[in-house]
Amino acid sequence: MNAAPRPPENRDFVKQSSLYQEFLAEREEILKHKWLESERLGYDIGFERALLDWIRKHRDNWRASRRPQSAAADSQRRAG
Repeated sequence: MNAAPRPPENRDFVKQSSLYQEFLAEREEILKHKWLESERLGYDIGFERALLDWIRKHRDNWRASRRPQSAAADSQRRAG
């Protein structure tokens, strides 16, 4: 049994959600880390290794640095 496709406005809502935006930003940072580490080591380390390495080394600081930005963006969205 196939589920009916969601209406376009639901997809737009997901793309505009702050959670989805944070996911995309975090993914972009992981991809940057993958590229930098792969260049440093001279071979492609793969996404999974980059993900685990980035989580261990950078995730907490990255999230902490984004908290004020995320809170301000949420406030602006609600006001606007």
